[in-house]
Amino acid sequence: MGRIALIPFVIYFTDNESPLNCFIAAILYAATALTDFVDGYLARRLNLTSLLGKFLDPLADKLLVMATLVWMIPLGRIEAWLVIVLLAREFSITGLRGIASNEGLVIAARPMGKHKTALQMVAILCLIIHFRYPIIFTNFSVNFQQVGLYTIYISLVFSIFSAVEYIQFFLKAIDQQQSAR
Repeated sequence: MGRIALIPFVIYFTDNESPLNCFIAAILYAATALTDFVDGYLARRLNLTSLLGKFLDPLADKLLVMATLVWMIPLGRIEAWLVIVLLAREFSITGLRGIASNEGLVIAARPMGKHKTALQMVAILCLIIHFRYPIIFTNFSVNFQQVGLYTIYISLVFSIFSAVEYIQFFLKAIDQQQSAR
């Protein structure tokens, strides 16, 4: 619930005019991502999973990603079509998991889906940072906007392939379940 509560602050500080505000937003965003990792690790290690946690954990992740991506469209940091495709994939797979659950099937996170999530988190962090920053002790700088865009396009490829993988897994599981009946 704490991660969900931080989302408005991430959005508020994501700003086109202020590198400082973007830095604050990036820290808040990174903190939410880090608490997701720590929460999952502790829940598995200490066997403290709950029904509420199983519901809120993926919801918090999706709300953070969706809210941040949608907010960046009017800021000109990401194209609307790209956000639509990414969100359509998320809604589709979430719906597919719901259908599977009703059929007594559990579709666990697949490796490609985990890679997609990691790439999206890094890409969004870079898009939040947005500005160009010099690399200390060199004559080079990093354009975080460009790095974020390249990374989000790579995550798009993973999103599409992982969606296909989920659909194939779902269809195979349904077929096996009906064959067993």
